[in-house]
Amino acid sequence: MTRLLRPFLLSEIFKGLILTLKYAFFVPRVTINYPNEKGPLSPRFRGEHALRRYPNGEERCIACKLCEAVCPAQAITIEAEPRDDGSRRTTRYDIDMTKCIYCGLCAEACPVDAIVEGPNFEFATQTREELFYDKQRLLDNGDRWEAQIAANLENEAKYR
Repeated sequence: MTRLLRPFLLSEIFKGLILTLKYAFFVPRVTINYPNEKGPLSPRFRGEHALRRYPNGEERCIACKLCEAVCPAQAITIEAEPRDDGSRRTTRYDIDMTKCIYCGLCAEACPVDAIVEGPNFEFATQTREELFYDKQRLLDNGDRWEAQIAANLENEAKYR
């Protein structure tokens, strides 16, 4: 008998309405106001690329070109020259972000943690030309995000 009355009494609809009212008025909201509030990021998040420096201000990249070799999208271009003291440093370090697939292999291949993928995910541009990163832009990104990058690398050091 109840099986015949159930469609006419609309009990499922009332259960759904009660559930909706419960969540609308009595349960705290989980939505964040995005531009003003940002959600937490994982320490392993792979965002905008950055070149790091040593604490004395010298750039870390030793021009070994491992990141260029391992990049599956061939988005990295490096040119290097020897310096007077015999060490090599990059004269050109370019990343074509339109090709990059954010795999993180460049950061894993780097023996001195020079190239990293930082925490910045808000780097939309108006033109494609702005997505061709040169050495200076990468170093600026590293300077801007160094504190957070260093903290993330320190937290992840035991898993490497």
